[in-house]
Amino acid sequence: MDKKLLQASKEKLEKEKAALEKQLRTFADQDPNVKGDWDSRFPKFDGNLEEAANEVEEYTSRLPVEFSLETRLKDIALALEKIEKGRYGKCEKCGKDIEEKRLEIMPAARLCMKCQK
Repeated sequence: MDKKLLQASKEKLEKEKAALEKQLRTFADQDPNVKGDWDSRFPKFDGNLEEAANEVEEYTSRLPVEFSLETRLKDIALALEKIEKGRYGKCEKCGKDIEEKRLEIMPAARLCMKCQK
C-alpha cells in the first residue's frame, strides 16, 4: 500500500476518533471496565416530575446515538490496529485489497466494494 495513503488514512482516522470521543463526552462517560464502551449519563431527579420525564425522554433518545458513535469508534480502532499490524486495506471477506478511492473516502472500510454489495 502507498505510504502516503496509509499516513493520510491514519491521520483521518485519528482525527475522526477524537471528534467522536468529544461528541460522546457531551452526554456519556467511558466505562472503565469495558474497553470501547460508553454509558449515557442517567438524569438525576430533583422531585419535579415534569422535568424528570423530559430528562428521561432525552436520555432514551441519546441511547441510539451513543450506540452509533460507539460502533464508529470501534471500526476506527480496528482500522488503526490494522495499520499498526500491517494489515490495513485488506477486505475482511475476500482478502483482496480494498480500493484506494474507497479508503480515501472511508478510511475505516472493512470490505471492498464487491463484497460490500
